[in-house]
Amino acid sequence: MKKTGMMNRDIASILARMGHTDSIIIADCGLPIPDETVTIDLSLTLGIPDFLSVFRAVAEDMAIEEMTLADEIKTSNPALHNQLKTDYAGIPATYMSHNDLKHNITNAKAVIRTGEATPFANVILKSGVIF
Repeated sequence: MKKTGMMNRDIASILARMGHTDSIIIADCGLPIPDETVTIDLSLTLGIPDFLSVFRAVAEDMAIEEMTLADEIKTSNPALHNQLKTDYAGIPATYMSHNDLKHNITNAKAVIRTGEATPFANVILKSGVIF
């Protein structure tokens, strides 16, 4: 049994298979995910687990080169936006429209679905390298 790091075997497996510039998405419970996209559904009840808890766990185990957020998070969910910008100031952030973010879902290795129920709580994480 693993002692440290990501304990969820599905997430650990995806992270272990990622290479430089591959991406995963951490999503709220409302993001429409195409049937053919690998989905790791962690949602239990509305709000559980929350987006930030899942983000923090993934960030502990993943070399993140860049995060991409929906433009709309700035005005529709400023608390989450500010928390991400403060806690992860070392990770460059880019923005695109929520529609464009949804169109990028099929490019991701997987979507990790949370129970988050606040607007635009979705992020594309681009893998960096550890050397």
